[in-house]
Amino acid sequence: MTDGLDEAAPRRIRPLWTVLTLVVLLLFTCGVPAALLTAAIREPDGRAVVQRAGSPAGDPATRAARDLAARIAAALERQSAALLAGDQAGFLAVAEPTAHADLRRRFNALRALQVSTWRAEVTGLPTALPDRPGEWRMLVRFQYCFAAPGCRPSPVLAGTRWRDAGQQPRLVAVEESKSAETGTRPWEVDELVVSTGARTTVATTPALRGKLPALLAQAEAAAKVADRYAVAGSPPDRYRIYYAGRAEWERWYGGGRPKWTGGYAVNVGGGHHEVVINADGTTAAGLDDLLRHELTHAASLPEQGYPGKATWWLVEGLAEYAGSDGQPVSRYQGLAQVRELVRGGWNGRLDGLAPDDDAPAARVAGSYGLGYLAVRHLVDRFGEQRLLAFVAAVLHDRTPPEQAAEQVFGEAWSALHSQCVAYIRTLAA
Repeated sequence: MTDGLDEAAPRRIRPLWTVLTLVVLLLFTCGVPAALLTAAIREPDGRAVVQRAGSPAGDPATRAARDLAARIAAALERQSAALLAGDQAGFLAVAEPTAHADLRRRFNALRALQVSTWRAEVTGLPTALPDRPGEWRMLVRFQYCFAAPGCRPSPVLAGTRWRDAGQQPRLVAVEESKSAETGTRPWEVDELVVSTGARTTVATTPALRGKLPALLAQAEAAAKVADRYAVAGSPPDRYRIYYAGRAEWERWYGGGRPKWTGGYAVNVGGGHHEVVINADGTTAAGLDDLLRHELTHAASLPEQGYPGKATWWLVEGLAEYAGSDGQPVSRYQGLAQVRELVRGGWNGRLDGLAPDDDAPAARVAGSYGLGYLAVRHLVDRFGEQRLLAFVAAVLHDRTPPEQAAEQVFGEAWSALHSQCVAYIRTLAA
């Protein structure tokens, strides 16, 4: 289902369902860093706090808080440098022993994912914790890249707790981000094992380690297809795929997906989408097209989210088209559900196809199938390149379909829409 611009979108039955979660990250603006790591003091609105030795500002409590923030920033800078250098001892050195187990797991996961940029910026001022005497909570904006040093970093805002121990504050804990926009990243909460290919990185838990070789091979093949559908410029620098067991599916990126979901793509900022596959909701036979579908989302979707439910058919129709990988329409496995939906009283509107989260499985499958067939008709008439130009205009530039159709296809959208519907009804007869 799509509840709005940045919500979930179901995938077709068997039971290969996918939810597309698009995120508009309002908190962050991430440029390409001049250096690979920094630590800075920033207010919550992003303004840098400048503090010169000998010229503190504000009352004594504020001056003390600013001083603690500066010392925390310095500790985080040392920790960032240790992470990028692969120095686990240095990474743990800023923390209390009670935090070492969690930090060691994070360190190992980030190194396995080939962290190439890691920056930590303290945000605002630390606040004393009344129920924990001597401890302070500090919000930190972490920005990171995996496997691509020159990428635009993805941001994540997390709380940290510190004990003020003089010149060297001690890290007590790093909280899970639990962002309302994206939820908790896998590397924050679980041990990960990782395999890396030329275009993809596939990660899962140790319990599912045996799945990695086949998953990586399938992901690499899917990436070659998805690369063809990069709408705005070059394809992603790398596709990142997380393979979730039952517990992880409920925890990673907030969980809570509809029961029919087999996978989703989530916008993590910096122009990056990450893909999560449900190990329990995917059959071995259907994993190839599921990966093609999801990686096409990562390649084709705009960073700011797509315009809304009225364009859901185009978002999912393109991903279904890529997932089908050129197979004849007669082999599309959602045709039975398409016929059921059309014969059950579909109103003939593409802009009303987005199903609800609690929609029956057949309704969801039919919706995906209708989007696929509409896109397939446009490709058959105009070719893939013009279809992608239409996608760019409607989803990325937010041009109304009526105007985009005239610009790209040279025909009125009302006529093209009618032709798509007639094509669908003919196949459903």
